[in-house]
Amino acid sequence: MVPPGRDQSPEFIVLVVDDDADARRIYSDYLRTKGWTAVSAADGRRAIDKANELKPDVIVLDLAMPKVDGWTVLRHLRESSWTQPIPIVVVSAVTAARDEAFQFGCDAFLTKPCPPEVLWLQVRALFRVRANLRPGLDWFERL
Repeated sequence: MVPPGRDQSPEFIVLVVDDDADARRIYSDYLRTKGWTAVSAADGRRAIDKANELKPDVIVLDLAMPKVDGWTVLRHLRESSWTQPIPIVVVSAVTAARDEAFQFGCDAFLTKPCPPEVLWLQVRALFRVRANLRPGLDWFERL
């Protein structure tokens, strides 16, 4: 079964949003080893555009970015009916932002530095929870 929101491709798509090129590369490369298609954005404006265009299965989002910050991205994605259902994992060095990030609508919060394996496990857990809330969703089993 194909993930909700996309009929044409069984591939999973992750959007990695971070102004740090190393973080984008590390997370993207690791998720590609798990069979995902990883797309990245270096700032919030590009993140919003790519999220609307691709409707990824999950978004990995840094909060502290130039131009349009992650807070604005998070708020925008949660206010849009097109992107509201997409799980968002915030990965931030600002541990004090955790509660506020959840209030803004993130689904998970990880503290930097965050090993890519931990990110992967968190994404899997999010999909497992969502599948349990929606019986009949077996696509997450391929994760």
